[in-house]
Amino acid sequence: MEVFSSMMRRAISGGYLSGWKVSGGRGEGMHISHLLFANDTLVFCEESSDEMTYLSWLLMWFEACSGLRINLEKSEMIPVGRVLNIKGLALELGCKVGGIPSSYLGMPLGAAFNSLAVWDGVEKRFRRRLAMWKRQYISKGGRLTLIRSTMSSMPIYLMSLFHLPRKVRLRLEKIQRDFLWGGGTLAHKPHLVRWNLVCLEKRKGGLGVRNLSLMNNALLCKWNWRFANEKEALWRSVISLKYGVEEGAGVLGM
Repeated sequence: MEVFSSMMRRAISGGYLSGWKVSGGRGEGMHISHLLFANDTLVFCEESSDEMTYLSWLLMWFEACSGLRINLEKSEMIPVGRVLNIKGLALELGCKVGGIPSSYLGMPLGAAFNSLAVWDGVEKRFRRRLAMWKRQYISKGGRLTLIRSTMSSMPIYLMSLFHLPRKVRLRLEKIQRDFLWGGGTLAHKPHLVRWNLVCLEKRKGGLGVRNLSLMNNALLCKWNWRFANEKEALWRSVISLKYGVEEGAGVLGM
């Protein structure tokens, strides 16, 4: 995809595409034209018919140079803010109109960081997996293993990006508790041990189930470590430019 990146840089420098300008507090700025990861691509443009025409030409030239074909039927044009002629611009490029929040690499772009709806997919996966397990007899030890190996891992990706709201955490923990003590039965069974004790390490008398709140905090704290070590990362440059972060500062307190 280096060919595509080179073509995008030349289009930006030639003034055919504008990209997205990140402005700093001291009048500094940087342009971001596109983001690439595997076969997923984000391209930033202004709401201009001319830019859509230039972009469609650029994509056509890329197909001719690389021998690859871009599937515009699976592509979306996502407006940021109010865009009056979004349908006409999408028609110009030959793609669909999307909206925010939109999923990119499994992350809901544009969603509020404290939105409960972001976690709906995790809870659905919890319940879907649970419905499958309830069809078969599983011992208490087997249920504990499933909770530790599968259920506790399902929300890890989102927990590494967003703060886990208390309401969502309580719902997820309730699903795990009910499955641990009740199994596949519909009748309510008492929970024999408090959940905070279940989440303790085995050497401390617990069952070794992950505490979702502690794990969420640990995963988010890792961004401080990455901020300190990934000096050349694009995301670090954007944060430093936009918020004027001083050397040695972290990202969680901003």
